[in-house]
Amino acid sequence: MRIPAHSVCTAIRDDIVSGALPRGSRLTEELLARRYGVSRVPVREALRTLQAEGFVTTRRHAGACVAEPTAQEAADLLEMRTLLEPLGAARAAVRRTEAHLKVLRGLVRLGQDRAGRADGEDLTSLTGWFHETLAQASGSPGLITLLAQLKHKIAWMYVVERPARPAETWAEHGAIVDAVTRRDADRARALTARHAERAVAAHRMRIPQQAVNMTGGRN
Repeated sequence: MRIPAHSVCTAIRDDIVSGALPRGSRLTEELLARRYGVSRVPVREALRTLQAEGFVTTRRHAGACVAEPTAQEAADLLEMRTLLEPLGAARAAVRRTEAHLKVLRGLVRLGQDRAGRADGEDLTSLTGWFHETLAQASGSPGLITLLAQLKHKIAWMYVVERPARPAETWAEHGAIVDAVTRRDADRARALTARHAERAVAAHRMRIPQQAVNMTGGRN
């Protein structure tokens, strides 16, 4: 059975983000195909997609390698998110469905409950689901894709510290949902912009792992 290229792409991206494939590592089609148990065709297609997304680059005499973003490129990602998330919230206020609101309200209730218990691991997952659902509510496929790509890249380049006062974070989420519920696009945009700006301070650059080639040797 042929494995879809998007499944291979997801697997390679996840290994890049987790550091299993460190920055600068060489990526050969043959060894990647062996790693994921697929043919070289979906690997080739996946590498093209990942190059377009910025996770993979091509070097002269080396071929495909995991990209090595600069500190400025990493900082640009956070800035882009602070611009795009408020836009998504504003669009969500106009385009959201009752199904979106039900999920968002449920996540806020869970988040506020977990914040009271200081359950950090659960809160991290809930925060991710909240922002993904808010993006989905924007009804804009292009924006949803951009925010998803930013999420992966930011996770690749940054460690995010847990909020010192998680109850305040979830109060902000609740206020955003209230604005979206009332279809108040301006308020939803402003609240999300402030929330995103404050979140930037919690990000710390990851220390890149030493690059390896796909045969296990150091580059």
